Order: sequence, then C-alpha cells, then structure tokens
Amino acid sequence: MKRKHWMLTPWYIIFALVMLLMAFSTYSHNIVLCYVELGISLAACSVVFAMSLGFRRYISKTVQTTAEKLKGISPDFLEKYKYPIVVCGKKGDIVWCNSRFKKILCTGRDPQGEDISAYLSNVDVDLLREGEGVDVAVDGREYTVFCVSTGSGAVCHFFDNTYFKTMLREYQSTLPCVAVIAFDNADDFINETDEVYSEVVLTVESILQKWAAEFGALYKKVGTNRYIIFFRESDVEKMTEAKFPVLKSIRSISVNNHTATISVGLCRGCKGIRACEANARKALEMALGRGGDQVAVIKDNSYEFFGGTASASEKVSKVRMRVIANAINRAAADCDKIYIMGHRFSDLDCLGAAVGMQCIAEKSMRKFSKIVISKDTSMAKPLLNYIDKKSETNIFVTPEEAIRGVTPRTLLIIVDTHIRSSLESPELYDRCKRVVVIDHHRKAVNHIDNALVFCHEPSASSASEMCSEIISYLDDKPLGYIQADALLAGIMLDTKNFVLKTGVRTFEAAAYLRRKGANTLTVKEMFSDSIETYREKVDIVCKANVYRSCAISTAAAETSDIRLAAAQAADEMLTLQGVAASFVIFQCNGRINISARSYGKINVQIIMEKLGGGGHQTMAAAQLDDVNTEQACSLLLDAVNEALDE
Repeated sequence: MKRKHWMLTPWYIIFALVMLLMAFSTYSHNIVLCYVELGISLAACSVVFAMSLGFRRYISKTVQTTAEKLKGISPDFLEKYKYPIVVCGKKGDIVWCNSRFKKILCTGRDPQGEDISAYLSNVDVDLLREGEGVDVAVDGREYTVFCVSTGSGAVCHFFDNTYFKTMLREYQSTLPCVAVIAFDNADDFINETDEVYSEVVLTVESILQKWAAEFGALYKKVGTNRYIIFFRESDVEKMTEAKFPVLKSIRSISVNNHTATISVGLCRGCKGIRACEANARKALEMALGRGGDQVAVIKDNSYEFFGGTASASEKVSKVRMRVIANAINRAAADCDKIYIMGHRFSDLDCLGAAVGMQCIAEKSMRKFSKIVISKDTSMAKPLLNYIDKKSETNIFVTPEEAIRGVTPRTLLIIVDTHIRSSLESPELYDRCKRVVVIDHHRKAVNHIDNALVFCHEPSASSASEMCSEIISYLDDKPLGYIQADALLAGIMLDTKNFVLKTGVRTFEAAAYLRRKGANTLTVKEMFSDSIETYREKVDIVCKANVYRSCAISTAAAETSDIRLAAAQAADEMLTLQGVAASFVIFQCNGRINISARSYGKINVQIIMEKLGGGGHQTMAAAQLDDVNTEQACSLLLDAVNEALDE
C-alpha cells in the first residue's frame, strides 16, 4: 500500500459531502432520488472507513513486526533516538517516523504515505536491506542511511556525517600531486647561438614558474631541462578542466621554425610523496614515448592524456641506436633461435623491417631465424611474392609452426608494434620469455613491458628506418639488394614517398639502402594495385564528404582487399583541396574498421584513441564492435569535434 490511500481518501470525503448536500436539496422534490444519493454518500463513507481501518492495521502490523525484530523496542523508545529514523512498508511507503526525521528532513510536515526512495536519492530500499548503506544529501546536509529488514518492511537509520564528509573532501583536495616536467626538444635550439638557446630556456622556465605561482605550488629545477612542481589535488582538477593551457604557452616560443614543447608526467591519488614522484616519472616516460608536447596524468594505474598536437622532434644523434644494436647483438648471442614478428595484417613497413632483421640474424649472428606471418591476411603481398621469387630459401613460417618450435632460449623480435593485442600471434609472444621490441608508433598504455630491449622512437618515420640504422651498426655484409628493397619499400610506405615525417635520418637510411643495392623502380612496382583494388579506391574517394577539414567516406561493401583499398583511399583523399585529415569507414570480418590519415595538422592518433584505437600522428586506425556503419560515422564525428575543440 503506497500513497494511494492518502491521495484517494480526501476525494472520497469530498464526494460523500457533495452527495449528502444534494440529497438534502432533492428531499422535497424527489424522495427516491434523495434516498439514492444518501445511499451513495453512505457507500463513500464506508469505503473511507474501510480504507482507513485497513491502513491502520497495515501500519500497526508493520510497526509491531519492527518492534519484534528490535526485540521489543517500542515506537516510543525509537522516538527518543537522537537521529532520524523511518519505518517503511514492503513497498517502500513511510508508515512511521520519529520527530527528528520530520523536523530535519521534512521541515516539520508529516511524510506518512510518501515513498522512502525520495529521501534515498531515488535508490530502491530493497537494494539497501542487505547492503552497506548509501550516502544521500538532503537540504545541504549529508547522511549515510542504513536499512534493517523487518520482514514486512524496513527501518532506515539516517546518520548525519556532513562534518566528516566535508573534512574528507578538504583532505583529498589538499593531497600532493607531483608533476615532473621535461623540456623535450631543447636539442632543437642547441644549434642556435648561445644567447638564443639561453633565452629560450629562460622563457620556458619563466612560464613554468608562473604556472606554479598561479596555484601557489612549489617549483624546483632538478636537472638540465628537467623540473618538478608540487600541486594540490584541487588545483589539478582545475587544470584538467582547462586542458592544461601551459602547453599552448610553451608552444608560443618559436625560433627559426623550431617550436618549443614540454612533456609533463603528473601523478595524482598517491598518499606518499615518494610513490607520487615515482609514478610521475613513469607518466613522463609515457608522455615522451608518445612524442612529447603533452601531459600524461596517472591515477590508480590508469592514464589520461592532454595535448600531443605537435609532431615529435627528430633526434639527430644516433648514439642511442648504436647502443640498441649492441644490446640486440648480446641478446641474440645468448639464444638458440630467433623469430621476427610484426602486427596483424602486416604492411610493407612491418614486413620490410622483419626481412632486414631476419637476414642479419641468420647470416651475421648465425642463428636459426624465421619471420612469423600469416600470408593470407597480409597487406604486403607484392613484397611477399617478390621475396619468394628472389630468395633461395623459405624465410617465412606460420604462427602455428613458430609456436611448436619455441624453446626456453628462443628470442622474439617484434617490429612495427609494441602492443600485445596487435601482434600477429599473441600466443607466440606469451610463449617466448625473451623479447626485443622495435617500433616507431606513439607509446600506448598497454604496451609490452617485459622486453629485454625496448627500442621505441616516435620521431622515426618507420620501423624500416629504425632497423636500417640498427643493421648499419652490426655486421651488415650479408644485407643484399632483396633486403634493401624491402626496407626501402617500408620507408616509402610510411613516409608517403618521402613526404610525411621525413627527417635527415630518413634520407640517410634511404641512402644507406641505396648503397646496399635498393632499386627504386623495383620498390615502385610493389605499390602497384590490381584494377579491382583501384576501382574500389576510386569509389571510396568519390563518396567522400568534407567536415571541418576532414574527408570522411564509407566503403560500400566488404571485399577481399578492402583493407588495402581503404588505406589507399585514405591516402588519396589527403590530396583533395582543403582536406587536412581523412577517414575511411569499412567493414571487415564482422567488425567496423576506421582507417585514418593526415599530413600532421590534425593528430589522427588522438581521434582514433577516443574510439579505442591508436597509431601515429599521421596514420592511425580503430576497430569498433557492436555498431553499424551509421553509428560508427556518428561516433567518428563526435570524436573529431571533441579533438578539434580541445
């Protein structure tokens, strides 16, 4: 019985009074009608009496059951409690409450018949009978409500903990948050005059000092181009809402086409300063691994990223690559066989890097070495056919064959990816205890973290460029024209024929491969398409629509080479006037896929990350489950708007 009784009773009474007045007025005119109206009035009064009697019995039974559950404590005793108490029925209607409940939560009125959920933040009382309570707020006060089941109802106890909640919020708002900051492209300004370099560094430090002073934070320089700032939790909340405008302030510093950027690792949620500082350094490594110019906020081992719009600065020094090459050589010396594996749906860059590393592993390091690949799903079939035709031995194995051949001393070299879920065979990775990673994509949160050697360079154009540099520091005599062609094809693919992300080291790697016998005409033939693929590509491009400088198109149907056609169509749409980024939505194997490309003005990696994908600033992708093409397009538009409005 809910509020129906309290809602209907007044109307029955009013109806009975009206009928009674009508009976008196018609007595002298029509005696029969008078008796009928009197009968209706008596019936209405009977209904009111019966409902009132039933409700009183309902209340009496509920209160009696409650008293029995509370071992004989009477409502009079409950009235003496110094905090609000409510007794409600089976359906959550209030049947009794003490005076404190009326005074504090009801401003003196009687709430009998109302639904108790109105005082429990609309939480069903049935969910609280066996629970640990619920926090509610009423008229600016905060309560924790505990409900005890009584069989025919429940007793709800309201404990006022406004003071403690306020103190907790104040404590949490003053928790220390450590920000470790790196001037990540300071090397770009070293070639300038000493005065210019010093002025740039001083300007960066001045902006950081103003940033700290704005929030009353502690600022400290801890090393060359390294800084640390201690904020409060409440201040970090304001920064995240504002999307860290300090990044834009630093980017305003520009000298001779070089723009200053910083990377920030910020930890929040840790109670100890030491743990907070350690996590902040971990977040800084993540920010630098994603190309810099961003803030990586870590809380409870989960990341949130802000910024990342500038392209990664090219590292001129090759010292690190020489160290990496020596480390890989040492790791290979202590293994019995080597497998090289890339990502699923391997492309020319993935396969080219693997071919180069396999040659050195087999002929220079003199180890059993094979490339793990699924030829049926590879997008680099022209290169596969070229190698099968030119190579004297078979250098490829399937993932199943590789898994059967794994030993405790097997070394797995992963190229062109650093995410387990993207591997050609995650099971092979799980079997191998020794792993080397070589990748140029921006670092993801779920990256492989147990590698003996983790060679990650987001400023590199391609994995093939990185492998070319590594090979040049090893015994590269066995590297022939076949491997050089494969590596050059990988570089040309990811740089769009030396247009995107092409730096000094990219041309140096290409020149090195040319000296090793790479033939540009042979490589160009690897980019040739069939007439069917070309038609699909043209059809996708013709259906494109431009939205906020983004060309968006949808593939009509799923075909055997839809991945290749979609990727090429995305590249082709970048040549359209007024297009800074392109997206192709297509269906493959029952999933919606999005292929994204840009020339760098729009960071497509950030957009794809909002959809659960990732990649690079100029080349990224995402896969969506449980959506159709129209829904995927809507999600993509929302992600584009969110990214461009930041």
